[in-house]
Amino acid sequence: MAGVDVRGSAPGTRENHLLNPVNFVQKVHAVLLSGGSAYGLAAADGVMRWLEEHELGLDVGVAKVPIVPAAVIFDLGTGSAKTRPTAEAGYAACEAANTEPVAQGNVGAGTGATIGKLLGFNHSTKGGLGSASRRLGSSLVIAALAVVNPFGEVIDPKTQQLISGIRNPLGEGFIPALQTMETIYGQTWAGLSNTTLGLIATNAALSKAEATKVAQMGHDGLARAIRPIHTMFDGDTVYALSTGDQKADVNLIGTFGAEVLAEAVLNGVRAAETLAGVPAAKDVLAGGEGA
Repeated sequence: MAGVDVRGSAPGTRENHLLNPVNFVQKVHAVLLSGGSAYGLAAADGVMRWLEEHELGLDVGVAKVPIVPAAVIFDLGTGSAKTRPTAEAGYAACEAANTEPVAQGNVGAGTGATIGKLLGFNHSTKGGLGSASRRLGSSLVIAALAVVNPFGEVIDPKTQQLISGIRNPLGEGFIPALQTMETIYGQTWAGLSNTTLGLIATNAALSKAEATKVAQMGHDGLARAIRPIHTMFDGDTVYALSTGDQKADVNLIGTFGAEVLAEAVLNGVRAAETLAGVPAAKDVLAGGEGA
């Protein structure tokens, strides 16, 4: 069971309308988070092929049609714009799926992710893929995955410390995004290469409408860790998945879903490595450089 909520104004998605609670399809068979801008949506074709080979999909009588909602980030400025996910990459991702801890940082959809592009790509910092989870009680699990590629900066919600963002063009460390926006008020901003994607998964039993509500509440987690968020330059999208039959209140799932999604954002930043000339936050801050 799945739900989705899109709050950025520049999304790249596929099959998301099926997740509207009033629409017919009730369950999905995979969700794809990808890089490559609109080109990256082609990776969903490979996911569908893998699912079809394993006889997974919506039974329409003459075939089983896999339902695979997908969302992409814009990362074509990192490295070569010709290097992007393909259907073969989507298929390979399915083949590689396992129950081990999720690899984080410069992997999957986080490979080309960057942060803090208010002053242009040349002042950005490396983003990445992050995950986090929380166990409530003895059996309820709420987990999150984040592809951290925002227009804005990333802060630690607990300390309000700026941990990644716009690199200071005049010195070391980062410069605050809101202060920078105020300073260059009235100018044209350079902000195309963005979008943060999130996914909240739980073993709680949720209806389609409840999953949609959890996805909505999940955006609170993005807003706590990223500022600004949901701009005209971002396509911020959050999915929610229900994979089990544990009984739990939807308000609980949504509340802690936002918490673990914020944690996943921070983990993605901290696991990122310098790539294609874009330094990771830990390298920007190395040697005592501060926010």
